[in-house]
Amino acid sequence: MRMQIFLIEDDMDDIELLQDAMAGVSHDMHIANDGDAAVELIKSGTIVPDIIILDLNLPKIHGREVLLEIKSFDAYRNIPLVILTTSSATEDITYAYENGANKYLIKPHTGDELKEIVKTIIELARR
Repeated sequence: MRMQIFLIEDDMDDIELLQDAMAGVSHDMHIANDGDAAVELIKSGTIVPDIIILDLNLPKIHGREVLLEIKSFDAYRNIPLVILTTSSATEDITYAYENGANKYLIKPHTGDELKEIVKTIIELARR
């Protein structure tokens, strides 16, 4: 069965990096490039992913607000959600976990870090 991934990310390089890293995994990746598009997709109910990957630093609607929107919909409340962002700020990490994120990951700088992130994504999606 193909894993359904909902990626909310505005940086095209990061999108490509994650797509390349997931190449060996049977999946479909649905992408929203800003917070507004993500909220519209959530409200439409057209996709029910196995996992949601959310960047915090998004244009239009900040990732913090998108997180609250996701967790406010019954259909999405129990879907594993990974924050994948550049921010290592304690307040962002605390906020994410207090509002329902399953995992908070800092964007990788090495191939090995990226492999660990992919492993975490797969494990959470298959729960």
